[in-house]
Amino acid sequence: MNARADTNPYGAVAIGLHWLLALAIVGALGVGLCMHGLPFSPLRLRLFNWHKWAGVTILALSALRLLWRLANRPPPLPAGVLANMPSWQRHAHHATHGLLYLLFFAVPLSGWAYSSATGFPVVWFGVLRLPDWVPVDKEFGEAFLKPLHQTLAFALGALVALHVAAALKHQFIDHDGLLRRMWPRRTHE
Repeated sequence: MNARADTNPYGAVAIGLHWLLALAIVGALGVGLCMHGLPFSPLRLRLFNWHKWAGVTILALSALRLLWRLANRPPPLPAGVLANMPSWQRHAHHATHGLLYLLFFAVPLSGWAYSSATGFPVVWFGVLRLPDWVPVDKEFGEAFLKPLHQTLAFALGALVALHVAAALKHQFIDHDGLLRRMWPRRTHE
């Protein structure tokens, strides 16, 4: 028997923030991977700036999303979905979401710290210079903050992939419609 999740959808603001954040994260990860192996050049500098802008945007969207979630509790999983979900999957569901939120903040903050430590300021969209919040220490930046940022970014990428895989499993294997809770709806529905 298929448990349907057509009930308990997320609201428009939660859905919008979810997809904006998803696009920003995928874009930042993609730019980060592209720029990593490039030699020093105007293109690499441009990609670094885009990557930083995406990181600050992710940080801002994450703060908005967290505030929205605290003020507007997410809808519970439908009873039919919960009934068919083993306890380990319920625990994994909650742990994955908690870790995603943690990494939404940790990845951009570690990148900002790395930028500060290496003496390269973050100037959001070339307009708003953000304060350095780590003293300039290039050795510390390269030895600790850069690998920390990379490790956290890869962890975020892995969790995003796991999140997508779980959503696709619910959609195409369980056929429970859980994905539709976070899918934008037409206005006439």
